[in-house]
Amino acid sequence: MPKKIRIRSDRIGVVEAELLEDKNPRTAAAIWEKLPFEGIAHTWGDEIYFTIPVEVGEENAQEVVEVGDVGYWPPGRGFCIFFGPTPISWGNEIRPADPVNVFAKIIGDPKIFRRVRDGDKIRVERVEG
Repeated sequence: MPKKIRIRSDRIGVVEAELLEDKNPRTAAAIWEKLPFEGIAHTWGDEIYFTIPVEVGEENAQEVVEVGDVGYWPPGRGFCIFFGPTPISWGNEIRPADPVNVFAKIIGDPKIFRRVRDGDKIRVERVEG
């Protein structure tokens, strides 16, 4: 059974995501081991990101991602949630600032993250059991 994480914010409540351990096992394991952690949200188009206490290099890094992907951004030690185009996307693609390691997928509608604002506190924790 895949591991899950819980993402909490006052504006969105609780959203869960499923780890993609088969896709990027080093990244998923490094993040899982550091949970729980909190960050201050930054928005960039339809992306939320914040710095986390994890340091891992590129692992199957992607230049284009999908709606609902959760990625790790190695240059900024960033936890990134993608729910639509960014300022450098072409058309309907979702293009991060740099390639990211996609390590999880949002369960449900990721567009709820449009409610999050710069400066909001985000907490990420394990779903146990």
